[in-house]
Amino acid sequence: MRDRFPLLVLGGLLLAGVLGAFLVRGAQRGGFADPLSTFRAEPDGARALYLLAQESGLPVARGMSDLRLLSGPQTLVLLAIDVEGAHEADPDQTQLAAAPDAGLADEVAPHQGFNALRAQQLDDAEVERVLAHVRAGHSLVYVPWGSRENPLLDALGMTLDKADATLPMRTLVAPVPTPYTLGVERVEAKVQAYLRLPKDAVTVLEDERMGRPVAAVVPVGAGRVLVMGAPELAMNRALARADNAQFWLSALNALGPGPYAFDEFHHGFTNERSIVDFARRYGLHFAVAQLLLGVVLWAGALKRFGRPLPLAEALRVGATDALFAMSRLYREGQHHAFAAGLIARGLTQQLAPLAGLPSHATAASVAEGLRARGRQDLARGLLDVARQSDAVRKDADLQALATSAAHVRERIHPAGTGRHRPGTP
Repeated sequence: MRDRFPLLVLGGLLLAGVLGAFLVRGAQRGGFADPLSTFRAEPDGARALYLLAQESGLPVARGMSDLRLLSGPQTLVLLAIDVEGAHEADPDQTQLAAAPDAGLADEVAPHQGFNALRAQQLDDAEVERVLAHVRAGHSLVYVPWGSRENPLLDALGMTLDKADATLPMRTLVAPVPTPYTLGVERVEAKVQAYLRLPKDAVTVLEDERMGRPVAAVVPVGAGRVLVMGAPELAMNRALARADNAQFWLSALNALGPGPYAFDEFHHGFTNERSIVDFARRYGLHFAVAQLLLGVVLWAGALKRFGRPLPLAEALRVGATDALFAMSRLYREGQHHAFAAGLIARGLTQQLAPLAGLPSHATAASVAEGLRARGRQDLARGLLDVARQSDAVRKDADLQALATSAAHVRERIHPAGTGRHRPGTP
């Protein structure tokens, strides 16, 4: 127990840290999630958008698994999701970017707390799967954070121009009537990036004063992608302005019947996965490696921390003195029969588990169980010790009984045969 104390301390600290993290997250009331996460109830979250669609009768769901496996006619909603391989096509635009952690002016999507470790980027395989899903006739809503280009925007033939971070809130209007702006007169939000569109794109919203597109629909195969350069438009604080809420309802209805899957996996929220599901997604060799890692950790937990400590000299001498004092008491009191019974009972209790019996079983029943399991040698030795214990009358008899019991104990090992010793019966 003493040798495992460092491991127990480490486990206790880890458990306390995990419980503390859950306590802090629970006390934040939705502030633990990233900006534009549908779990975040802060002003920069998207919980209000999710509840608005739900209360309006639209079928909505939260996606908590990666996008390598897509099935069904779902409309994906990607809000402020980082894409692997993001780059800036025009380095001069970085001069308009503010310092890090500057809110909407930041070029990198911020993460809250532990989400900085759990949140993942949309990798190349997922980008290809999402594009294949759209080409098959489904829809996608993509709201990038910042103005950097990425493989998803490159596949759409679209680039972004960084909006001046010092500009106030912009008024956005529909240049032409479309189903995406049905019932919408004006939309108010801060703009992060203006869109440079391909020829086949349809502008949905543009800056009223500057005339530059902020939201557009790009056809991809048999499907459509709605891209917006104003992530604040999806935030809780923005839905109450002007016709912002109506714009989202009209746009989602125009994109298809749903269901509308808001991606939370890349915000750091995942479902629990079994080993079978892990193997199905990434291959059986990774699952086997995971099992081997668990075995190695388990084996490491059983290992002692250092060599066994030598017995202290004072403790060794004290134990020896106590043993001699006890033996003297038995000799002087003529308790040879009682001592012999203790030796026989101790051997019986030690052999009882090998016979599949409880420790309080009798010597005869233990011997019968040993015979049934093929340990006739131990059964004979136990019965011999039991018979000798009844005939002990003096010190020499007690010493011979203890020697016989020691010889029986030496035969207890999986091989089933004892080691040969000179003079062993």
